[in-house]
Amino acid sequence: MAEAALSPAPDPEDAAAKGPEKIIIWQGSQKVTPRAGDKVHIHYVGTLENGEVFDSSRDREIIFTTQIGVGKVIKAWDLLVPTMNLGEVAKLTCPPSYAYGARGFPGSIPPYSILFL
Repeated sequence: MAEAALSPAPDPEDAAAKGPEKIIIWQGSQKVTPRAGDKVHIHYVGTLENGEVFDSSRDREIIFTTQIGVGKVIKAWDLLVPTMNLGEVAKLTCPPSYAYGARGFPGSIPPYSILFL
């Protein structure tokens, strides 16, 4: 006899144990990476687990510019962007503790959301 059991809903904070992840889609053409404090220019499309887009520099047609590695962006970006080569395209998976955590971002990102950028 087979028995079906319901699994508990996944805890988004469990993903934090692994930290943020990067999957390289395009390696880029140069082995140039930013250092903490460098200004970077990034195009991104941010989605939630359900595929809903919460923000997109591409939709605005404006490249996002910021200093990296100095706490001006989510922790996942501060950790992963400095590992990227100039021109690299990657998919970043950002657990809540490396993104907006318990507070979320009212109006667009629910609390404890895993973000995909």
